[in-house]
Amino acid sequence: MDILALIAAFGGGAFAAGLGALPAFIMTGFLALVGTGITLAGGVDILTSNLAFGSFFGPHIAFAGAAAATAYAARKNNTLIASTSFDCGEVALTLEEGILIDGTDITYSLGKTLDGTVLIVGGVFGMIGYLVNYLYSGVLHLNTDTVAMTVATLGLIARFTIGKSGLTGQYTGTEKRQYFSQNQELIYNIVVGLSVGIMVSCVAAYLKNLGVSKEFLIAGYPSLCFGISAITLVFAQMGFSVPITHHISLPAADAAVLSGNPIIGVVVAIACSLIGDFFTKTINSYVDTHIDPPACTIFLMEFIVFGLFM
Repeated sequence: MDILALIAAFGGGAFAAGLGALPAFIMTGFLALVGTGITLAGGVDILTSNLAFGSFFGPHIAFAGAAAATAYAARKNNTLIASTSFDCGEVALTLEEGILIDGTDITYSLGKTLDGTVLIVGGVFGMIGYLVNYLYSGVLHLNTDTVAMTVATLGLIARFTIGKSGLTGQYTGTEKRQYFSQNQELIYNIVVGLSVGIMVSCVAAYLKNLGVSKEFLIAGYPSLCFGISAITLVFAQMGFSVPITHHISLPAADAAVLSGNPIIGVVVAIACSLIGDFFTKTINSYVDTHIDPPACTIFLMEFIVFGLFM
């Protein structure tokens, strides 16, 4: 563990809180894309591990810190009101009169609050994220994506220390709650997974046929796919209803490269799409804080992929 990196994690979490969780994550994707592009081109990459997944924009620090800070900002004045505009719980008045914050809204830039304590919460959770990830990777040596596992862990911590909705939320519907995709939505999620899986896995096979070594692909290709998917979320930040795919492309790329079989990559991609939807419906609906469904999906599926093919 590096003490300077731990201190930097406070700044990374606080800075990301000002930006907003999703804008910070988009920056993660940009840096990952550039860094892994340098690696695949034969250059020396200092961006991916040190910035994209380090104390600057590592999701376990920046995204997780900003998500926790959003939950804190939404609750701070203890004046919770029922919201009809959000499908997922409650909102609260911030100190800035007239502004409402949904505690699950990862697109919200907390700089609008002009509240330093909100940024401090982001910084504290950033440091917690650094320590938890060090525990998972440096002490326990867990064979999964420990960054994603840390994001999920900090989401749970925020839910039970800041939120009030409990793990699976407070369902407000009149019909029986659904935890799995049904009908048209099920077909859509399968097609999204199939499409991403075919794209990621076939390109991996194509690069292998061109003579790119398996070791070289492992070093950069999955992160490249992750970066591309993360950057597409800029459209979600702009308000467009685009599919979220980084929890699909990363495990699928790992599966395709490690197994050497593109069909396995496609199967993993479809599974990731459906599992991500399950987590969304189970732990991120009718709630007042954000637990990241893609992070939960990534660390669970990487456990399986790494366990089978590494």
